[in-house]
Amino acid sequence: MTPHGPVLAGTRILVTAQRRATDLASALVRRGAQVHTAATLGVEAHIDEATLVARTQELIDDRPDIVVVTTAIGFRSWLETAESVDLLEPLHEVLAGARIVARGPKARGAIQAAGLVADWVAESETSREMAEYLVAEGVDGLRIAVQHHGAGDDGLESAVSGAGASTVPLVVYRWGPPPDPEAVERSVRDAACGGFDAIVFTSAPGASAWLRVVRELGVLPELLELAGEGRLVLAAVGPVTAEPLLVAGFDPLVPDRGRLGALVRSVVVHFGRDDLGIDVATGCLRVHATAATLDHEVLPLPPAGLAVLRLLASEPGAVFTREQVLAVLPRATADPHAADVAVGRLREALGDRRLVGTVVKRGYRLEPHTLERPA
Repeated sequence: MTPHGPVLAGTRILVTAQRRATDLASALVRRGAQVHTAATLGVEAHIDEATLVARTQELIDDRPDIVVVTTAIGFRSWLETAESVDLLEPLHEVLAGARIVARGPKARGAIQAAGLVADWVAESETSREMAEYLVAEGVDGLRIAVQHHGAGDDGLESAVSGAGASTVPLVVYRWGPPPDPEAVERSVRDAACGGFDAIVFTSAPGASAWLRVVRELGVLPELLELAGEGRLVLAAVGPVTAEPLLVAGFDPLVPDRGRLGALVRSVVVHFGRDDLGIDVATGCLRVHATAATLDHEVLPLPPAGLAVLRLLASEPGAVFTREQVLAVLPRATADPHAADVAVGRLREALGDRRLVGTVVKRGYRLEPHTLERPA
């Protein structure tokens, strides 16, 4: 919060996740954002539960040397499935007697919550680091159980198999098609038209699925242009999630720690930056995708007023002609009076008519730093 309004007031943010989407959206809304959710992937829980139960019994009968845990949700779901068929106690004994390798702090937390201890944790949260560690340690002749994440085997199981280990794969959930493909397409088109200030991603498969829709619709150039101009921010929960976005040409915002809370904080810090606002006589003016704020308080601007303000704010102090103002109005017109009306309504919404100056016979300009602020 600021002494005025919440930092994300006036912003419109797209959440592409399904898992924990409600938690993420709520955290952004509490800070003033208008949030839309369009999950790019769905989660299919307990894929082939009969096979999962059979593999669990197999591990109980022939205990593994190492158990690899790639996701917290997958590990918890595995234990829940075992409990539902009365195998939790023997499975817990198996896990307690094996070396447990975890992919990141969240997986370690789930292991600890189950009363177990992870012997080693991949702090980079990548399967590549886990594979390199296991191969370097030596796995020839060892039996390894691998709990896969939603995207399935990403090279980890094949790497340890190639190093001589025998593996038992455990698929607890899998990424499926988006719950509402049309909503994803609408959100991508909306983003390409400048309808969002930020898009947040919580998984690499989800980011890849979003980019696939972007390419299918042919709007990657528009999105890259918006991002390059600073009008669209892509934010990823961690470096693994960010990788597909980087390959596509974006420069995503990535927090230091791969947590939803850190992701929200990084978005808040970004939109609270002083250099993203324009210092005018009555406060700090910010122009967002679908709204404008003064000291993080949303201004009552109609679409025409916002379009004019965006034009004037693109170069504060510069003079824009009536023809340029008319060109950005939502409804095309050549009537100079329409420009005067739009500017007049903009002045009313700003609360101080002096903030938008009229240069006789030339046009209009946004007046920064020119008026003394009221006490």
